[in-house]
Amino acid sequence: MEKILEIKNLNLFFGELQALYDVNLTLEKGEMYALVGESGCGKTMTAMSVMRLLPKLAEIRSGEIIFNGNNLLKLSEKQMRNLRGNKIALIPQDPMTSLNPLYTVGNQLIESIREHTHVTSKQAMRKSREVMDLVRIPDSASKLNYYPHEFSGGMKQRIIIAMALATNAELFIADEPTTALDVTIQKQIMDLLSDIKKEFNSTILLISHDLALVSNYAEKISVMYSGHIVEQASAGEFFRNPIHPYSIALLNSLPTINPGLKLKTIEGAPPSIQEQISGCKFHPRCDFCRKEICTTESPVLTERRTNHLSACLVK
Repeated sequence: MEKILEIKNLNLFFGELQALYDVNLTLEKGEMYALVGESGCGKTMTAMSVMRLLPKLAEIRSGEIIFNGNNLLKLSEKQMRNLRGNKIALIPQDPMTSLNPLYTVGNQLIESIREHTHVTSKQAMRKSREVMDLVRIPDSASKLNYYPHEFSGGMKQRIIIAMALATNAELFIADEPTTALDVTIQKQIMDLLSDIKKEFNSTILLISHDLALVSNYAEKISVMYSGHIVEQASAGEFFRNPIHPYSIALLNSLPTINPGLKLKTIEGAPPSIQEQISGCKFHPRCDFCRKEICTTESPVLTERRTNHLSACLVK
């Protein structure tokens, strides 16, 4: 299949503190790829590195981010502005704060379309109605005159997705797109993203901590812990045969409908960026830890089964 995004050996620092360690991801055209892990593990920093929208103190010291054959880290800011929203679209996790409360949804859609596609106001208005229909907002013509506060959280998220669709983006980065939405609306939003992927052959990088949600939609999965990718596999293989102790612990912590099974929690908490942990970053919380090697050696992501990679010294 055609590769659309390749992240190669990405290392990100905040001053002398390292946040991402040799991150490698490859997304192929038309797939939904999930990057999962607990809060603070580096998922959003990875996504923001692709968008080149990092905080001022953040610095990418090595690595490449290849989008359609071009290294994004070597593009000028003007070139990146042309890509953002046009070829690469961000669907943020908080639709409540992503829309300007002072302007109608129609005004914001039209402005976004004209910024990235250079069409007339009339053409932008027509396109706005089309994308509102695509994201299944009823009575789109009148809804364009509504202000953001007149929509529910789920409808706001649909409008954000409509903005991404309006510019014919090839890559969508969905950063926790169902945060703060109830379960029914979560499914509607994920079904919508899945339908868009199929209809337009779009590629979606889905950032999430919700393995149950991811299992129903993603084709491939990378698990991140403390800035490291610790496991990569197809979704089916990952959920059938997880290898890394962290992945196993995450799956064991998922609720089940079996009343006889107790929820297993992962003891402790993920390390902060300031904590210096020698060896494997997961060893203080790992049920399989062998101190003689896990506390001294750093594991490398290695193929353990066909197209199934894990970074563990003992499994």
